[in-house]
Amino acid sequence: MTEQLDIDHLKQWIGRTDAQSDVITAQLVKGLRATLFLDIGTPKQGDAAPFTTHWCLAQPVAAMDKLGSDGHPARGGFLPPVPLPRRMWAGGEVQFIEPLRVGDEVTRSSKILDVNVKTGSTGTLCFVNVEHVITTPRGIAIRERQDIVYRDMPTGMAPPAPAPKDVPTAKHQETHYADPVLLFRYSALTFNGHRIHYDRDYVTKVEFYPGLVFHGPLQASLLVEFAARLKGGKAPATFAYRGVSPLFDGADFTVNANETADGYDVWTANDKGAPTMKATASW
Repeated sequence: MTEQLDIDHLKQWIGRTDAQSDVITAQLVKGLRATLFLDIGTPKQGDAAPFTTHWCLAQPVAAMDKLGSDGHPARGGFLPPVPLPRRMWAGGEVQFIEPLRVGDEVTRSSKILDVNVKTGSTGTLCFVNVEHVITTPRGIAIRERQDIVYRDMPTGMAPPAPAPKDVPTAKHQETHYADPVLLFRYSALTFNGHRIHYDRDYVTKVEFYPGLVFHGPLQASLLVEFAARLKGGKAPATFAYRGVSPLFDGADFTVNANETADGYDVWTANDKGAPTMKATASW
């Protein structure tokens, strides 16, 4: 696949911009609160929304005949048409400036910052870095850098991961079950048609994962909310996160935290204790 990746062509997308708007509804907030294991309540106009509500807003909408075989919109448009078939969130950094609230009209202004290619243990990787600025009528609410990675498709099922060594010990921890309904709900809230999150035949027979893949942004959202609860409900000023290993459905997972000098180290882990996403939350 490497010879088909024209990096000079893809770099022409650097600097491309896009802007989309949406409105935060009480129904969206109820659904997201339920999915993030928060008190659902009865959200009203002006009430604070979950901190990562912006990931549910103004998502791309493509006609059915404009979707790729993986359920994503066909390549091209705002994001560069990277020919590598697997696309996932690798990580990013979020700066929380002002709360999002029910009733807000929210605008996301986006810009392609960089496109680069690396070679890893699994082959060629193409990273696309995107900047988002989230605004409401009150001004800037969130600044964000999002790192998207594209990689080639495997030719068969990978061997089971070895038992983790030196599993980190958490001072603060909560345990949840990676239910397929949880993944379906988050896909619905974010209008995410990526089949790895709900189509078991596709994810196991085409992409050769052992189960449904737990969304990266859903893990990040749980980590943000957990860290904020430990700080009395205040969002971190900066939240930097990166995926380190896939998390799959069908078992318990944990949300974990340890204090640092300026906040918390937080991470999600599978039922063996192996971290799947690591992050730092600072105030």
